[in-house]
Amino acid sequence: MNDTTNTRFKIKNEITDFKVPLLLRAFAHLFSYLFHPVFIPIYVTLFLLYIHPSAFSGFSDESKQRTLLIIILNLVLFPLITVILLKATGFINSLYLKTQKDRIIPYIAVGIFFFWTYTVFKEQPAYPSILTVYVFGIFLSSSAALLANIYLKVSMHAIGMGGCLGLFFIIMQMNAMLMSWPIALILLITGVVCSSRLLLKSHQPSEIYLGLLIGMISQFMAAFILL
Repeated sequence: MNDTTNTRFKIKNEITDFKVPLLLRAFAHLFSYLFHPVFIPIYVTLFLLYIHPSAFSGFSDESKQRTLLIIILNLVLFPLITVILLKATGFINSLYLKTQKDRIIPYIAVGIFFFWTYTVFKEQPAYPSILTVYVFGIFLSSSAALLANIYLKVSMHAIGMGGCLGLFFIIMQMNAMLMSWPIALILLITGVVCSSRLLLKSHQPSEIYLGLLIGMISQFMAAFILL
């Protein structure tokens, strides 16, 4: 038993002490920034606006730009400004929200922004239901992440990618377009982003898996409620 225990500790220490090559770390940081959860709504909205064949059919270029602006303001800029203000006033210790304590107030704040944006789209029937579903799913995932944050530091990157993947599966079930290549691409990006978070030792595997699960299930619940 002692030899077995010592072997396990040795393997665990070797994994912990493994030094990631500098170039690999640089790529991990790059993908972590490019696919930071705060930017995922922009990518998804661009996909719905300009790649999905029917989601925004009939919308003028000006209307599409206005939709993108609403997303950028409410789901990107306002959350970023909130985190910066929280750091400036001393409510959080780091802009990177490295601890569970730092994430409590930002989760609550962005949840308000997400719900407000969902209400805006829901009250205007001209907007496609799939966008409303996505924003409502984001709100559900932020609420679930707030609860999960009591027990562990769930990966926000994984939640963002899981939400995107969940939405693409919903679109596939709607038979609105051929989703083989978008889903394959998102699976690849999700794998790279989640691997990057592990390489940077920002999360444990369980925090990654839970984040993916929260993101996907939240989108499925939103679709079940609204569609």
